Formats: sequence, structure tokens, C-alpha cells
Amino acid sequence: MQTPWEYRYAHRMQKMGSSVIRELLKLTEQPDLISFGGGLPAPEVFPLAEFQEACNYVLSDHGAQALQYSTTEGYRPLREMIARHTARYTVPITPENILITSGSQQALDFIGRLFINRGDYVVVESPTYLGALQAWNAYGAQYISVPSDENGMIVDKLEEALRIGPKFIYVLPNFQNPSGSTLSLERRKRLVLLADQYGVPIIEDDPYGQLRYDGEHLPSVVYLDNHFRNDGNGEYSGNVIYLSTFSKLLAPGLRLAWVVAPPQVIRKLVMTKQAADLHTSSFNQHVAYEVAKGGFLDEHVKVIRATYKERRDVMLEMMDEMFPPEVRWAKPQGGMFLWGILPEHVDAAEVLTAAIERKVAFVPGAAFHPNGGGENTMRLNFSFSAPDTIREGITRLGTTLKEVLKKNGHKVSA
Repeated sequence: MQTPWEYRYAHRMQKMGSSVIRELLKLTEQPDLISFGGGLPAPEVFPLAEFQEACNYVLSDHGAQALQYSTTEGYRPLREMIARHTARYTVPITPENILITSGSQQALDFIGRLFINRGDYVVVESPTYLGALQAWNAYGAQYISVPSDENGMIVDKLEEALRIGPKFIYVLPNFQNPSGSTLSLERRKRLVLLADQYGVPIIEDDPYGQLRYDGEHLPSVVYLDNHFRNDGNGEYSGNVIYLSTFSKLLAPGLRLAWVVAPPQVIRKLVMTKQAADLHTSSFNQHVAYEVAKGGFLDEHVKVIRATYKERRDVMLEMMDEMFPPEVRWAKPQGGMFLWGILPEHVDAAEVLTAAIERKVAFVPGAAFHPNGGGENTMRLNFSFSAPDTIREGITRLGTTLKEVLKKNGHKVSA
């Protein structure tokens, strides 16, 4: 006897779908397939010895506390450390400005739950982070796409979107996922001014900010907003909610991230989290604190930067050598991704099908465009694969691209 489950699902499920990236990750289970699809950190840079030592210490000295229920806001020493670290780069905050979440994806979900009513508009870059779209689709968001280029969101085209009255603006200013672009300082300042003029909050998602390999550090959007409002003095209570994570700095398996926001917003998010999971893993928070404290994180980030810079440079070098000249891309200053642009009318999904036959994979770019488009774009991750693997994978992909372009009527150079 069949049960009609399709009649029982909530309406919100109609806008939810499986992540293209999550589905592609299943391909990595094939031992002979080289995947540039997932946004995975390199396991070689995980500080395994430090984690083992921290786990032993936490269990022996703080086991009862670390294995017990805890406060929703998060482990206070960890929040204090984040506050000190944030004050160095962004704004002076206290633990009352911070909520620890179970990964950035949970933070994005909570923001949707807190702010989005069905039919509300959200301004996003095009392309934008697929995980944010997945989180907010469940709450019935509609998206106003603002195009972007190598300098991030084209802020000159933002004002038209703001006149519609969106709930908030979502940006990834540093080495954006998926495009790898960085929002220029001039555009950051203009973004803050326009958001203030129209009374629209900004969600600044910054998982990659410390992974810069070239160029100068740019001030965060939350810093510029704070400086604009009160000359940088006093506790932050402005127009930006800032998100970051330990996934790219320590290990994604910890599922630890944090939100920086005005205290009144944090209090609402705390209520949201209490209804979801009470609190983030106490043990994971204790362990992360023990690993990261004492300046270890600053030194460890240098190792990550050196590793990823080498891999980025190898991928760029191989793309120059192996890709047909009809394919374009930019050199990201940091992060984990390269963005390829194929000739118009060439579908990256078709390329992927052919590439998988050659045992190499990437993410087609259309999924990152919430209102359509981008069928001729592709995202490549360089952080996960070792240099020799990158060389072999890009060789396979370059051969595939030449074959597909030739099949689609392009005269491809040898």
C-alpha cells in the first residue's frame, strides 16, 4: 500500500532543491575522478596534532563542562577571543555582539528565519553563494540580482534594486564564492552609503577574508559602516550583520561559525537558535578555543595561505597552457575558487557531462544565478587538490573544452 507523502510536505518544500555541489561531492567517492567541484579546504593543512592535544586537554581538565548543555550564545572564552580578533580588523565589539552557530549555513538559515517573509525581496550579487539561496528559498525569498565583475558587485546598478524595498543586501566582499572576485574599496564605501540612504541592512558573509595571497587588505563592510556612523568609536550597533567561520581556518568538520551583529539582533537570533538546536556543540567550541588561542591561528593561517597560493598559481598556469583561448577567467587575489567564462551559447553542463567521462569534474555556474543566466560559466576549486593532481585535472578539462567547443562550431586553436 502506497502512502501519498507528496501531499503532506509543507509548501516551503516546493522551492527547495538539492545542492548541485552536494550532488557533485558524491563523485569524489570515485577514486579515479579528479574533482574541482566542492569548496573543500586541503586536509593537509588541518592541524591534527593540535586538535589531538586539545581534545585530550579538554576531556581531562574540562570534560564535565565540555560534555554538558551550555548557553545558546556560545562558549564565552571563545566569543571573547573572537571579539579580540575582530577588533583588530573590523570594529570594537564585545561577546554580546557574537553568536556561535553550527557552521555559516546555520547562520544563513537563521537570518532567513528572522527576517524573510514569503515574497520578500533580497538583493544578491549575480552570481552569488548557492548555500544562501538554498537557505532562503525555504522562506519564500525573491531575489533581485545585481550584476558583478572582477571588482565585485556593480554598485552603480544597486540603487534601482533598493527602490523596490528589499529586506537586506547580501554580499561576499572577499574572494567571492563562486566568482573569486573582491569588492573594491570604492564600491564598499558606496554600498554602505546607499544602504544607509535607503534604510536597507547588509549581510556581509566573509568566510575567506584571511585567505589573501596578493594585494592589500581591504577594510570590511562592517568596519566602513561603523566608521561612517560614529567615526569608529564605541560598540558596534550599525547596519551590517557580519558572518565568518572556522571552517576555512581550522576544519570544516567542527561546524563552527559566528555572527557579529548589534546586541538586539543577537538576542533575536538567540531565540531562533534555541528553537533549532539549543546551542552549538559545547565540546567542539572548547576544542576550537584551545587550538586557536595563544596566537596559533595567526601562524596557522600563514601555512594555509602559502599552500593555497601555490595551488592557485599552478591552476592558473595550467589553464593558460591547456584551455582554449576562447575561455576567459580572472586571477583571484585569494580565496578558494576560479571562475571560468565559456563562449556564449556553450553550456557548461554539457561540458561537465563530457568532462566526467574523462574523470574530471567542476561546478556549472548557472546554479549561482538566482534569476537565470550563467549557463556558460564554471566554478573551479583549487584549494583541495595537490599541485600534481591539479596539473592532470586541468589537462583533462582542457582537452574536454576543446572537444566541446569544436563540436559546437568554434574554431579551436591547437
